[in-house]
Amino acid sequence: MATERTFSIIKPDATARNLTGAVNSMIEQSGLRIVAQRRVRITREQAETFYSVHRERPFFGELVQFMTSGPVVVQVLQGDGAITKYREIMGATDPAKAANGTIRKTFARSMGENSVHGSDSAENAAAEIAQFFSGNDIVG
Repeated sequence: MATERTFSIIKPDATARNLTGAVNSMIEQSGLRIVAQRRVRITREQAETFYSVHRERPFFGELVQFMTSGPVVVQVLQGDGAITKYREIMGATDPAKAANGTIRKTFARSMGENSVHGSDSAENAAAEIAQFFSGNDIVG
């Protein structure tokens, strides 16, 4: 597999419960490296841009409100097959359907408060990374 980068967000439900270190541990134990990380408060404009693909969906407003409700940790992860690997580590969006040992099975409260986000394609990873990080921020 080729070394690639993916984007991750540790969401407000997880940061509020001080789970950043535990999530990072699961990421690193999987073999992925955290090559950039920043704790931020996403603005409404950033959240609307980030989730623009969902703009017409009924949950869009609630999603934006949730993502701006508290600090998040944005990250760039790197490793062999990073996009696929991180999606496996995250687990299913619905924590009730997530496999044991995944981040969402372990920490998520619900489908809405599911603790983490990860890019679903190389194109989305590049765009999501660029929204929060510049080249000098990423140290691999």
